[in-house]
Amino acid sequence: MADRQEYERVAQEALPMLYKIAMGILRCDADARDAVQQALLKGWEKKENAQAGKFRWYLTRILINECRNIQRRRMRVFPAEIPPAVSEMPPDYQDLYDAIYQLPEDLRMPLLLKYVQDLSEKEAAAALGIPVTTFKNRLHRARKTLRKTLDREVMFE
Repeated sequence: MADRQEYERVAQEALPMLYKIAMGILRCDADARDAVQQALLKGWEKKENAQAGKFRWYLTRILINECRNIQRRRMRVFPAEIPPAVSEMPPDYQDLYDAIYQLPEDLRMPLLLKYVQDLSEKEAAAALGIPVTTFKNRLHRARKTLRKTLDREVMFE
């Protein structure tokens, strides 16, 4: 990626995806925006390291690392977890998203990348920096845990 116009085009296309990923990890609008902004800045600074045609996934990897940095800083500042931000979703899906956000991050991220961001298993695994088989395993465990959680909620209604 050699010029600024190409970078801006790719960054604009990736922006909605990056924001959704950051919200999936951080669950706070302000932190998600900060993470995306930092990822875009670092992506520009290190654009030479990205392979041709894979810059979106390079940005995703940077974003995930930036989200983890924000989480580490949060742990030093806030003793309790920040409540999830209210997102724009149909009310019918609120229980599903609540259940997804209750999953641990290693199970939540494969679900969000695969089904919300519509990435292939290979792309999502690369974004998380894990082998495809590990990604598939985590995705399976996440769906199984989510199914149990939602079934339990239905039983108690």
